[in-house]
Amino acid sequence: MAPGAPTLLLLSLLLVPSLPLHAAGCPTTCRCYSTTVECGALRLRVIPPGLPPGTQTLFLQDNSIANLEPGILAPLTALRHLYLHNNSLRALEPGTFRAQPRLLELALTGNRLHGLRIGAFTGLAQLRVLYLAGNQLVQLLDFTFLHLPRLQELHLQENSIELLEDQALAGLSSLALLDLSRNQLGTISREALQPLASLQVLRLTGNPWRCDCALHWLGAWIKEDGQRLLSSRDKKITCAEPPRLALQSLLDVSGSSLICIPPSVHVEPLEVTANLGEDLRVACQASGYPQPLVTWRKLAQPREGQPRAQAQPEGGAPGPGAPAAPDTGSGMLFLANITLAHAGKYECEASNAGGAARVPFQLLVNLSRPPPPPPPAAGREPLHEAGSLAFRALGLATQAAVAAAIALLALTALLLAALIFRGRRGPRAPGPPGEGALFVNDYSDGPCTFAQLEELRGERGHEMFVIDRSKLLLADRPAARGTRC
Repeated sequence: MAPGAPTLLLLSLLLVPSLPLHAAGCPTTCRCYSTTVECGALRLRVIPPGLPPGTQTLFLQDNSIANLEPGILAPLTALRHLYLHNNSLRALEPGTFRAQPRLLELALTGNRLHGLRIGAFTGLAQLRVLYLAGNQLVQLLDFTFLHLPRLQELHLQENSIELLEDQALAGLSSLALLDLSRNQLGTISREALQPLASLQVLRLTGNPWRCDCALHWLGAWIKEDGQRLLSSRDKKITCAEPPRLALQSLLDVSGSSLICIPPSVHVEPLEVTANLGEDLRVACQASGYPQPLVTWRKLAQPREGQPRAQAQPEGGAPGPGAPAAPDTGSGMLFLANITLAHAGKYECEASNAGGAARVPFQLLVNLSRPPPPPPPAAGREPLHEAGSLAFRALGLATQAAVAAAIALLALTALLLAALIFRGRRGPRAPGPPGEGALFVNDYSDGPCTFAQLEELRGERGHEMFVIDRSKLLLADRPAARGTRC
């Protein structure tokens, strides 16, 4: 061995571990270190293919990834930490993470998620931390997180969540931290927090809370059991409405001030008879505080052998007996192309935290269709406008004849008008001397327009003519000085 060779070999062995290992299977744009793959801030639009199957930590943050294609993560069964924050994800398909049973941490902060489908987190039985902050979530539906039995931290702050359904957090028995701060929540039910048996930290600040009877439980809970869950800052839950309680802390509002007004419902008319094939709209007006949710449903059961009717609200068509999609304040029942199956009894229901109110509605269907409009009388053709489609559909000869007839009628009308005008004027009888002459002195004040001459006709008693400035006023006399015209 050449002198100095052992020293070079030792130096090479010391330097190799400090360099990125672009082993076989590592994407060229990424950097791979043992079981960690770094692909952040590379302007990626999709997850790069060819990731090492043994990857345990994958950094994909600060890219432009808009969707997770089905099966793209399937080879990464050993994945434990996945960082997808600050991308452009809009939705998570059910089963996206089904092949990641060992995943412990999932970061989806700062994406564009509008909603979470049931089953989006199926397969993540070992997940401990889930970051969903800074998205565009509006509502959390029942059983959204059902497949996360070991989740300990759920970060949902800085979204636009308005609705948290009673069973949205079902299955999160191990959850210790829940952050719902800086959303659009107006209320939250006791049932929504009941599944959280291990909860230790709860953050609810920065929401526009509606302090009514539905939040009575929350104020009492904070003063008792909630003391250990809320920090001094988190206990300051501020009312946004009603106006008389705005900007007050929920803890400072007495229970007697947290009131609700039960809903009242109005449907007019209560019974309608419709013809076959018609469309029908029936409005259900509701009032109360908070604003009631309004639903329509069909109550009458069809007779045996008769097809079932369907009550269709505007924008949806639920099955028979199923409630229509809720609408705030008013609900519209829309039935298109009415058949006999639509006949029966319906019910409009309005509900809020103060109670519920219902009004029945009866629809009768007239079996006879309305008669069609009568045809035009025999022997008479309908008149057509010259610019109409019917006129243009006529033959060229017919069009020419119609146009000639119209022109002839117009010419005849003009001739008649001229004859009548001349007959009225007629020959004028000779008048006394001087009648009809225009005396300069009479109009020396200088009338220069026909309108002015017309005004002077009745006042001076002489017949007027328009003055011709190119001629002398009187042939046998020079124009008088000072005369103006």
